[in-house]
Amino acid sequence: MYAVIATGGKQVRVEQGQEVRVELIEGRIGDAVDLRPVLVVGDDGGVVAGDALAGRTVAGTITAHDLDPRVRVFTYKNKSRQRKRRGHRQHRTTVRIDSI
Repeated sequence: MYAVIATGGKQVRVEQGQEVRVELIEGRIGDAVDLRPVLVVGDDGGVVAGDALAGRTVAGTITAHDLDPRVRVFTYKNKSRQRKRRGHRQHRTTVRIDSI
């Protein structure tokens, strides 16, 4: 059984027992979270989508908080001595999927 959930502006396909990295979710390590909205649920050969999933949630447990690798941004304009260097690290949360 699998489900497609929307979190952090992205859609993620998850299965029970899987660990997924999503954008930062508030909570401590070990806290239970409900991930919704659930967009699609699929079984062996059957797929459910739309209004039939209005009350469904995907339950998970927060296992870690960390950062993505650094993204370096460098802008440069020729012959004018304009140089700018920036960096960014996105906060991520690892969630273990307990039930669908």
